[in-house]
Amino acid sequence: MYYIITKKNLFLSLMIITLISIFTISCIVFASSNTSWGLSFQAENEPPIGNASSEELSKYNAYFMGDKTKKEIYLTFDVGYEAGYTENILDTLKKHNVKAAFFIVGNYFSSNPDTVKRMYEEGHIVGNHTKTHPDMSKMSTLEEFKSQIQPVEEQYKQITGQDMKKFYRPPQGVYNTQNLQDAQNLGYKTIFWSVAYVDWERDNQPSHEKALSTLFKRVHNGAIILLHSTSKTNMEILDEFLTTLENQGYTFNTLDNL
Repeated sequence: MYYIITKKNLFLSLMIITLISIFTISCIVFASSNTSWGLSFQAENEPPIGNASSEELSKYNAYFMGDKTKKEIYLTFDVGYEAGYTENILDTLKKHNVKAAFFIVGNYFSSNPDTVKRMYEEGHIVGNHTKTHPDMSKMSTLEEFKSQIQPVEEQYKQITGQDMKKFYRPPQGVYNTQNLQDAQNLGYKTIFWSVAYVDWERDNQPSHEKALSTLFKRVHNGAIILLHSTSKTNMEILDEFLTTLENQGYTFNTLDNL
């Protein structure tokens, strides 16, 4: 059989080679580069596009959203220090019988042990946000990585008497694939997010209207929502936010069920 080279065949061959090259380069970049987790929101109430796909992340037990076919939400908070709002946030969660996950930095355990204990006693997940909130992509060995993870586990057990559930969130979302592998080797699931907004600037808090508008446009089936407990706006809008989502038919799941 002879293969006749035509302009059409040549064009198709070049296209195939180009696509294979792009795919190969993408895999290499994902496998080797340090990056900050980022999202591109394409349409309202639709899952965003992340720096890596769910399929790529799943190899490392890492997630940024749940099941896109289910009207479920996973509510998470990052906790670096106490700004005076966490107890009120817990009150609101209790009112709605919503269980959330709180990713906590090491210093918070020593400064707010009663709040950590309350989180545990009220059925929330307390996740690992590292000892000192560093750039974890600079950790070159498993032992270095572990030095930021293990102390938090020990602090949690001292307060609650229980082993910490193994959920990890990279500080500022900075990571590389070695971090994902290290977390997996230590038995952790790495948790990114699919919904967030600029809520962490303590002296530049968004208005209620802007915060709610942004969040409601970004919520989608299977969303993992990231909020900061240091946000006064979050504390003040949380009741309305949860009520509206409940009225829209959403239910709240926990990271245990990812």
